[in-house]
Amino acid sequence: MIGFFKKKSLLSEEDNKRIVEAIKSTEQLTSGEIRVYMESKNPLVSTIERASEIFIKMQMHQTKQRNAVLLYIALKDKEVALFGDEGIHQQVGSDFWNRQVSQMIHLFKENSIADGVVKCVAEVGNVLIDKFPYNSLEDKNELPDDIVFGK
Repeated sequence: MIGFFKKKSLLSEEDNKRIVEAIKSTEQLTSGEIRVYMESKNPLVSTIERASEIFIKMQMHQTKQRNAVLLYIALKDKEVALFGDEGIHQQVGSDFWNRQVSQMIHLFKENSIADGVVKCVAEVGNVLIDKFPYNSLEDKNELPDDIVFGK
């Protein structure tokens, strides 16, 4: 009876592990932080507004160097957004975020959600590594690496 009420996961366990591992391995080389938030539907009109709301709610704006990046996905609505804090956004600009979103959408259309997320984490990670390299004396993991699943 309990299994009847179990919430269906948006990703397989294997895909979840792949994404979390991509985040962890990337963050070992940068002071930047990457979070992934997935939900079934976007309750707001604007995808970027929703990403911004979640970014603040998860306190991602409180990283020391303001270099956190949120990858937001609403699966059933087929919406995706990248939201970077001011430290990283000043380094890469809107064109970078738009290119990454386009690449993800291309993979998503091929039903490769996890591949799209892992590739995006790698691309964003490369920029974070370049702009905000890891410093073992100062850096710490400021945010959890797990995927956050909304409704």
